[in-house]
Amino acid sequence: MECYYTSDSCDSDSREQKTLDLSHRLLDGEAITSELDIIINDKNCAANFETILLYNNRIKALPRALNQFTNLKILDISNNRLTVLPDILGNCALTSLIAKHNNLTNESLPKSFFSSKCSLKELNLCGNRLNVFPEQVLELSSLRYLYLGGNNIVNIPKDIWKLSSLRILSIAGNKITDVPESVGALKTLQALVLSDNQIEQLPASIANLHQLRSLLIHKNKLKTLPTQIIKLKCLTELSLRDNPLVVRFVSDMAIQPPSLLELAGRTIKLHEVPVRPGDVPLTVIKYLQSANCCVNPKCKGVFFDNHVEHIKFVDFCGRYRIPLLQYLCSSKCITGSWENRETERNPPTHMMQKVLLG
Repeated sequence: MECYYTSDSCDSDSREQKTLDLSHRLLDGEAITSELDIIINDKNCAANFETILLYNNRIKALPRALNQFTNLKILDISNNRLTVLPDILGNCALTSLIAKHNNLTNESLPKSFFSSKCSLKELNLCGNRLNVFPEQVLELSSLRYLYLGGNNIVNIPKDIWKLSSLRILSIAGNKITDVPESVGALKTLQALVLSDNQIEQLPASIANLHQLRSLLIHKNKLKTLPTQIIKLKCLTELSLRDNPLVVRFVSDMAIQPPSLLELAGRTIKLHEVPVRPGDVPLTVIKYLQSANCCVNPKCKGVFFDNHVEHIKFVDFCGRYRIPLLQYLCSSKCITGSWENRETERNPPTHMMQKVLLG
């Protein structure tokens, strides 16, 4: 199972020489504490270390002696037996906290991520036992890399927009069914990893991720992609395999008849009937302003709440045909040969250097 996405630009990849490496020694908490006490008491050089590597040991709880390493920036405590992550690093200006493959739950996380909430740039909690997105993570306004893969998370919070500095959001291998529109507010996002979840639909706001280079959405329940995805001009990697992408539109889909309000609104917009404030209630004015144009350029119609879903296959790189979801005002607009208003007749050649369908 994939639980995280790596990046060459990730802060933890460029580790400096001031490193204390106690990894792969199968040490328990008592033995680790003894090692740290020697440095603190005998050598008096705790302040010299900026990176501490404690992964692949048998630690169940973090030694309080870590709090003495006041210049600590990178802490890797992966592959241990941690069941709690207490607030014991208040004196450390951490930039990277890597705690993947432990036994951490939402209840075992600190209520706030220490004083480092103003400096933490990388947080890796992959392969733990989280069942919801940790709300305290939203405090980390400087966070650039967030890895939450391989848990049991069922949601992405609507307040995800608060992580405005995020470059990588990796939340693969969870139980997520819905992606909120607010994901589109992550303007600096370069990689979005949503693979191996239960997602059925992506929001149209994904078109706002202008810096997105990699979109990994394989092993989900996607039948279509939003048409707006072709606006992602920086996107070079798209992974779609193991999704039930539909081959054709289901013609016998049940279509609800439009309401009288919708029919009236369509008539007003189609015939350009003038409607001025004062003539009708303000709510009607706002309703008329919410009209959506039918994507069939041969149709001048509009729709409001009632529409017909249609699948259009768009060529990428002259090799792949990607099914995109679009909305029509009527089932009559499905027939005939026509081009989508929202897609270009000849997609740009820079799109999709890698498309993985199988």
